[in-house]
Amino acid sequence: MIAVIIPTRDRPGPLRRSLRALADQTIADELEVIVVDDGSADRQAVVDVVGEHEFARVEFQDHRGPASARNTGVAVARSEIVCFIDDDCEPDRSWAEKMTAAVLAGGGPVAGSTIQSVSLSPLAAALELVVDAAVSADRSFAPSNNLGGPRKLFTTMPFDERYPAAAGEDRDWCARVAAAGYDLRIEPQAKLIHRSEPTVRAFLAQQIRYGRGSFHFRRRGAERRPLERPSFYLRLIRRGFADGLATGTLISAAQLATAVGFMLEWAARPRPASR
Repeated sequence: MIAVIIPTRDRPGPLRRSLRALADQTIADELEVIVVDDGSADRQAVVDVVGEHEFARVEFQDHRGPASARNTGVAVARSEIVCFIDDDCEPDRSWAEKMTAAVLAGGGPVAGSTIQSVSLSPLAAALELVVDAAVSADRSFAPSNNLGGPRKLFTTMPFDERYPAAAGEDRDWCARVAAAGYDLRIEPQAKLIHRSEPTVRAFLAQQIRYGRGSFHFRRRGAERRPLERPSFYLRLIRRGFADGLATGTLISAAQLATAVGFMLEWAARPRPASR
C-alpha cells in the first residue's frame, strides 16, 4: 500500500476533485488516502466528500497548519511509502505508480512534476514563475504538494510545526534532508496539476506569507542562511515582463509583497530583554 496524505481546510470542492483523480489512478487499489482536516469550519462537508471513496479516511485536528497536518497523516499511515499532495491538486492517472517506482528505486525523497495551472491568465503565469524560480534557485528543494518517500524518512525527519502557514515549511524540510545526506530524486513523469486560481489580493497575501516563511527559514536559530543575490530577483522580474506587461507587474508586486512579509516577521521577532 501507498499512503497519500492530503492536508485540507475549508476547501471541500477542490478536495472532491483531488480525490476523484486519485480514484482514477492506475494503482488505485493499492492506495491508502488520508485526508487531514486542519480545523475546517464545516467538518461535515469534509466527511461527506471523503465518504464518497472507500479508500479514503479523514483525521481531524485543530488548526495548526499544513506542516502539522502532514505529520498527523504520517503518524496514522499504515503504508511504508508516503506521498503528499495538496487539496487543490489533481494527479495524472499514473502519478502514484510513477512516484512509488521512484521511491523504491532510490530509497529516498522523490519530487514529481507540477503544472501550476491550465489557465493562461497573468496570475497563473506569475505563480508558475515564482515556483519555478524557487526550485531553480535550490536544486535540493521541491514543493510539498508533489513529494514522496519512505515513511521512515518522514517519521525521523518530520515537518517543522513551528511554520504555521503554507510557506517555508517544505523548504526547511528539504534543507534538513539534504544536510542529512539524502539526494532529492526528480521524477518528471509523476505529473499533477495544481489548480490554483487566486485573485490578485489572494496572490499578494500568499507572497507575504512566503516572505514570513522565508524569514523563519533564513534567520531562525543558530544558522543564518543568506538571501538570494539581487541578480536572482532581477532575472525573475525580467522573465515576468518577457511574458507580458501584466505578468511582469504581478511579479514585481510579488517581490515587494515577499519583502514586506520578511520585514513584518523581522519586526515581530522576540527581542532580548533590556537590562
